[in-house]
Amino acid sequence: MRERVAPLGDKNIVGATVTRLRLEQGITQKALMAKMQTFGADISYSSLSKLEGQTRSVSDKEVYALARSLEVEISALFSVK
Repeated sequence: MRERVAPLGDKNIVGATVTRLRLEQGITQKALMAKMQTFGADISYSSLSKLEGQTRSVSDKEVYALARSLEVEISALFSVK
């Protein structure tokens, strides 16, 4: 995995947590994107990358799909560690 070049943005508050959970579970961005699509979130690789980098907003549908895909409660996406 490449190190982040740009600092995190301020468009959402779940991106860094999504990245942490994804890496802890050994899931690639491409695999997470595919899982999210099975839960109804039509998201591209670029959009997921921007979501994790906090440079784009996240819809409620995406938050739901992220939680289901990462097998965590929705509230876990909003916790900061």
